[in-house]
Order: sequence, then C-alpha cells, then structure tokens
Amino acid sequence: MTLPRYFQRILATLCAVVLFALPASAETVLAKYLPDMVPGALVEGADGFGAIREDVAIAPVLKGGEVIGWVFVTSDFVSTTGYSGKPIHTMVAVDKDAKVIGVDLVKHSEPIVLIGIPDSKIKALTANYRGLDLVHEAQTGGTGHELDIISGATVTIMVIDDSIVRSGLKVARVLGLGGLAVEEKPTGPQFEMNLDAEAASDWMTLEGDGTLRRLSLDVGQINEAFAAMDDPRAAKRALTEAPETTYIEMQAALVSHPSIARSLLGETEAANFATWLKEGEHAVAIVGRGLYSFKGSGYVRGGIFDRIVLIQNDISVRFHDKQHRRINAIAADGAPAFNEADLFKIPADSGFDPTQPFRIQLLVQREVGAIEKVFTTFDLGYQLPQQYLQRVAVVPTTETPTAVEAAAGQSEDAAQQALWKRIWQGKKLEIAVLVAMLGLLTLVFFFQSFATRNARAFFWFRIAYLTVTLVFLGWYANAQLSVVNLMALFGALMSGFSWQAFLLDPMTFILWFSLAAALLFWGRGAYCGWLCPFGALQELLSRIAKFFHIPQWTLPWGLHERLWPLKYMIFLGLFGVSLMSIEQAEHLAEVEPFKTAIILKFVRAWPFVAYAVALLAAGLFVERFYCRYLCPLGAALAIPARLRMFDWLKRYKECGSPCQSCANECPVQAIHPTGEINPNECVNCLHCQVLYQSKTICPVVIKKMKRREKVGSAPDLVPDLGRGFMGHPNQLKS
Repeated sequence: MTLPRYFQRILATLCAVVLFALPASAETVLAKYLPDMVPGALVEGADGFGAIREDVAIAPVLKGGEVIGWVFVTSDFVSTTGYSGKPIHTMVAVDKDAKVIGVDLVKHSEPIVLIGIPDSKIKALTANYRGLDLVHEAQTGGTGHELDIISGATVTIMVIDDSIVRSGLKVARVLGLGGLAVEEKPTGPQFEMNLDAEAASDWMTLEGDGTLRRLSLDVGQINEAFAAMDDPRAAKRALTEAPETTYIEMQAALVSHPSIARSLLGETEAANFATWLKEGEHAVAIVGRGLYSFKGSGYVRGGIFDRIVLIQNDISVRFHDKQHRRINAIAADGAPAFNEADLFKIPADSGFDPTQPFRIQLLVQREVGAIEKVFTTFDLGYQLPQQYLQRVAVVPTTETPTAVEAAAGQSEDAAQQALWKRIWQGKKLEIAVLVAMLGLLTLVFFFQSFATRNARAFFWFRIAYLTVTLVFLGWYANAQLSVVNLMALFGALMSGFSWQAFLLDPMTFILWFSLAAALLFWGRGAYCGWLCPFGALQELLSRIAKFFHIPQWTLPWGLHERLWPLKYMIFLGLFGVSLMSIEQAEHLAEVEPFKTAIILKFVRAWPFVAYAVALLAAGLFVERFYCRYLCPLGAALAIPARLRMFDWLKRYKECGSPCQSCANECPVQAIHPTGEINPNECVNCLHCQVLYQSKTICPVVIKKMKRREKVGSAPDLVPDLGRGFMGHPNQLKS
C-alpha cells in the first residue's frame, strides 16, 4: 500500500526532528529558577539564598546572614512526570527539624491546569504543604498527611504530593535534618531468607520463637487512648464493656517463607498458596479476634483494607481485595479460634525486604457524631527470626554513590511504578466500565450486519451508548481525548519517552491504546463516532433538535467539500507551534471546546462557555458541525486512518449511480455523490449499513423483494402438471 505523498513528507519531517533534536542542558533545575525567586515569598522572613552546593542541588535559606533552612526543587531529586509527560517543578524549603517551611509551584506543563483549572487554585493547594513533618512521613511511609484533591486534576495533585514527600525525605537524609540519616548501603554480610529452615508445627512454639508476633489491646487501653486525644467527644463515647475485655488480639507471620506457610496453612493449602505468589512477591498472614475487626467493611465498597497498612522504613503497602485471600483453617497444633484469618500479598515492586523489620499499623476509629469519626493507631512490630535467615556475602563495589543516590532508599523506577499503580487501583470501576464498552463496540463492528438488521433497535442502542459515553466517560470519568495528548506524546518523544507519564491516567491510556488498534481496523470513526464525549453531546443535541422539528441544513456538496480542509489546517498549525513552544500550542488548543463542555462541565469564564455553546448551537442545524469542519483531533486521527487494513462497510454497485439514499441520509455527509465513502470523514455511525438492509428505503433491497414476490406468486407448475397428467390417465393414452 503506497502512502500519500503529503503523508510521506510529514513522516519524514517528524523523523528528522526526532533524530536531530539536541539533548537538554545539564543545569540543575534549582539553578534555573532560584535567581527569580523572592526569598520572602517562599519562606516568611527570609532575605536571601546561599550558594548552591556542588554535590547536590540544595541551597541554604538565609535570614540576617544565618541559615534558617534549605531550598531545593523536587524535579532535581525525583523524576516523576505529570500528565503532560514533563516534570512538575515545585520549589520546597525545609528547616533543621525536617519540616516544610515554604512551597511554591514554579513551573508545570499540565494541560488540565493550563487550559482548565486556574493556576492560582493549584498554587494554593501546593502552599498547604507548609508545616508538613517529614520525620512523621518517614515513620508512616509517606501516609502521615491528608491528600487534598481538586476535581479534574487528580493525577496532577498526586504527582505533586508524591514528588514533595519523596524529594523532601531524600533532602532531609542528605542533610541529616530532624534526626533522619542517609541509609548506608551495607558493605559487609547481608541476609536472605533461608528456605531450608524448618518452622515448628505447634502454635505455642511459633509464638515463643517469634515466628508469630502479637498485638493485644483491651477495652481499657482503647478508652485511655481516645481519652488522651484533643477532641473531648472521643472520651464521651467510651466503650461500656469491662476494661479487661479483649478489644482486639491480632497476630501476624511472614508466610512467604515456605516452612512457615506449611506450619500455618498445611501442606496442601501451602502448595496452593505458593502458586498465588509470583516471583518477588511476599505475603503476611494476619489473624484476629475480639470486639474490633482489623479488616472492617470498607474493602467491600472500595476494594481497599483501610484499617491496616504495612510499613517498612519509607515504604507503605496498603492491601487491596485482589491481594487478599481468606484462611479457611489454621493447621498449627493448638491454634486458638479466631474471628478472622487472612493472607495479604505484598507486591514485588513495593521495595519490601523480608529480612528487615516492619510493622502492621492498625487504625482504630471511634464515632463522635452522626458522620464524624476520630482515629488513632497501634503498631504490631515484626522481625523474621534469625533461624529463618542466612548470611550472604556482598561483592564490594568500587563505585561511590552520590548523596542523593544513598538517600533514595526505594528505587526511582519502583516509586514511579507504585504511583501509577496506586492511581489505577483507585479507578477500577471506571476501567471496568470502559473495557466493557470497548468490548461491546468491538462486537458491534465485527457483527455489524446482525447489529444493524433491526433499524429501530439499533437506533436506541446507539442513543444509549452515546449517552453512556457522554455521562460516564465524559462528565464522570473525564476521559476526553484531545489534540493536546498528541502534542504531549511528541514532546515526550523529543525529550526522552517514558511510559510512566502516560500510565498516570488509566482512562486516557486505555482509550489511546484501543484507538491505535481501531485505526488499523476501522479508521478514526471508532472513536469519533462512538467514544468521543463531545461528539456524543453534539449528536444527542441534534437528535433533540430533530425531535422538535428544528430545520436541518444540508450544505451544498461543493461548499461542504471545501470546508473539510479547515480542521487539517488547524491541526498542522497547532503542530507547527508545538515545535517551537508546547505551552503556546496548548493555549491555542482552546479551539477544542472539550475542556469547557466536558471536563469542567461549562463551569468556566464566559468567553469559553460562549464559544462552546456557539459550536453546539451550530450543531443543532448542521449535525456534528464541529466534528466536520473544525476538530484538529479528528484531522490528526484521519491521517493514520488511511492505513486501515479492512473495508468493512458494505456497498452495492448501484450506490451513487443511480441510488443516492445513503449519501442523502449520511449524518456527516461523508458519502460522495458518486457513492464512495470518504474514510477521513466517516464516523462509523453504521447508518448506511442500516439502510443497506432496509426493506423500505434501499432500492436494491426493494427490487430483490419484489422479484421474490413475483417468483412466489407464479403458478406452481409441478402440482399442476401432476394434476394435469397424473389426474387424467385418458390423456396419457391419447
């Protein structure tokens, strides 16, 4: 298949730009932005900054010549990128106690911020990190603070939060702030699990040698803990049971050691359990009894066990329902009866080290109002006993790690992977619905003849599907693709591609991945005609307009054909600007009304709302007016759609000459008067396939039906012959 020449030129230009793009400067981000920062604006009372250290991008914050803190930029220490594929540069200052004393969002390229949410709103939220105690964050694995979320900017806020906490901990360790110290990589013997070690078979011995660890709390201890809180309402809601009543007795063991698993689960169940764990994964068994449940019921609704968290140094692991299995029976001799017994899987990429101490933190809650609760925590400490460990010699290395590398603890790749996985876990419902929608649409396309056989049923199916696309994908999940995504992708290719940036938004990632496949099979119509929320909004409004008999305008074919190139010119203009300034191109991408109508639901400054409403109003008279003539995303998708491998839409040889039924009824006028369907403009609404089988509209089908009727109404010659000859034997003789 030969590509069009203009497309070949575009590809050649893209390749040339990517191949010969120059690498970015090695200058630290702090050195770039510190000269423009007013000390007093970052840290109250500060009047200057000292020189940036040579070994690490940190500078002292001065007041009257004295050092009152240290300043750094998050992107010098962590490489987490935002939704745009670029780092979010946040300048942070910390004091000697490892508390954040100043925060300023100095630079970002987030599209949702640039063209949707006011910059001041993001800056105000970022400023709230003043007072964050990094020592407490180190103790709680980065979970010791509440995360404020702005609707429509969830990914951006989570990236900012992750970068502030992780980079802050690295800087605090480098400088030894708040008693935090660099975690030296051991050069002597280390430990690994001794898989040949045997565990005792009875419960009492397992408790005695430390294989099982216990946390036991009675009602009296719980009442005392809540009485010591600042909120007096907590003491007033004291439990009325006897003080010595067991509130919770919780025990834990690391069952990823095979011998411990056999002792607690039995041979058969331990073998089954071993197949559940993948390479590098670990698991902990937790059992409990008493008035309080360590599982609670939150995991039933949200899929997360919110009452327990595993913490090891800076690492925190919250367990999800897919990481959970119930223990049906405890095999160890003499095991007491427990209310609940469960296994929890620790992911391989969490950074967990089974040879190092960790703790299970239990969150205990008490209701103090109709919908208000107060919380306190208790820790169950665990260390795998020495008999399950063996020394392993470490090969000495001649490389000396930098201060930042030594302070990193968890690898940067693992931290980034944990971030996007946490985001995906939080969007399981949206992902499940989107996958179901994609599966259903795929079936419709593969079996389109069957799907379009009943015109009325297919009409209401399409209306229902577009409604889900608009309400769920658009207004609820904010899964609206944009030409900004394409510019972000190209920017990432030029500056160093990373999957992590695109995995931060699971809905957008899945849509783009499925769209890439759909382009090869069906062209751009799979998205534009079915999965684009703004396109769905236009079509649904057009249906309403037709119901109320608002006149529909059909543009003359010559004018219609000459308006098509407008969207391609807009796309090429945006692409050209993005080569010089991606930020400027993102601003100009306001030609797309998607952010106003879908992401922000028209809650925006009036010029943006007026523009979006004007486009929708035009669509009341000319169906999908914006899609036809102005959409740069549709133009961008139409170019690679020329490479599709199949032509699924059925046509008769009479289509276009003489029949014009499909051409006249095509909602977007994508069918030429000569009968050919223009794949660049077709949105795969399948209306032409409905007409292809119509017994009341399609002349070819009507003609075939009449021919069959004539054949069916003709005299049945076989019976007549039978009656004529077989019924009159005399005639046979003569």
